[in-house]
Amino acid sequence: MKIIDLFENKKTVISFEIFPPKQDAPLDKIYNLLEHFKLLNPDYISVTYGAGGNTRGRTIEIAEKLKYKYNIESMVHLTCVNHTEQQIENLLVLIKEKGLKNILALRGDPPKNQPGYDFTKNYYKHAYELIQHIKQRYSFCIAAAAYVEGHVESRRLSDDLAHLKNKVDAGVDFLITQFFFDNRIFYDFLDKLASVNINCPVAAGIMPVFNADRIKEIAAKSGCSIPAKLVLLMDKYRLSPDDMLKAGIEYAAVQIRDLIDNRVDGIHIYTMNRYDSTRDILEQAGILQVYA
Repeated sequence: MKIIDLFENKKTVISFEIFPPKQDAPLDKIYNLLEHFKLLNPDYISVTYGAGGNTRGRTIEIAEKLKYKYNIESMVHLTCVNHTEQQIENLLVLIKEKGLKNILALRGDPPKNQPGYDFTKNYYKHAYELIQHIKQRYSFCIAAAAYVEGHVESRRLSDDLAHLKNKVDAGVDFLITQFFFDNRIFYDFLDKLASVNINCPVAAGIMPVFNADRIKEIAAKSGCSIPAKLVLLMDKYRLSPDDMLKAGIEYAAVQIRDLIDNRVDGIHIYTMNRYDSTRDILEQAGILQVYA
């Protein structure tokens, strides 16, 4: 199934993101995790691509298992970084041969051991070029990333919106946002999309706060703002991991409830491969009895 068809049903599409284990780690653990995630009945699960594309084989393998063993629609991440045109084409052929229908097309992050990575050396320097490549040769459903507060490398939000419009015009079917912690910023972002004639479905990316210091680090790198209410929570519980976990789950659940009440197109939870916490978020948000 193409994920874009799920949005046609007009209910809020609930999805998860998971990441593959490191190359030298066995896959048994992730497959055990999928057994549990299946119980939460997500509409689809996306499988990330390691920095520099270092888990690309495992990404496709896990996506295939999701679709055919666990009967969960899957989406493969695919990036430009560290890939030649032929490598990208080979991966697309493999994805097609596996019967997978959905791709999240990204520029991608540089390899972790290359902090000064030169993106101009990639065959495709921008996600919209990868999207054009896919659209011209295949019939995949294509998703792309959107940045509610602008990409950290963009000087102005208007510049980022122009880049996003390029991606959508190149053939994107729907968007998934970077995480945010204030729904008002997301709703304002939707108005901005409408102002530049971006009308495709938009899934709201939710990153639960499981670890205060880690979230502050990720937010600083991504340019995501943290509202005062959440800062106070993180400062209050940063030395109490169990209490921070409970507070983070509740905060994410409140965000999601509000988004559903406002009839957003989709909610994409960055699970960090944590089943128990994801289940608790869905229960507190009142989703499990609706979607399970």
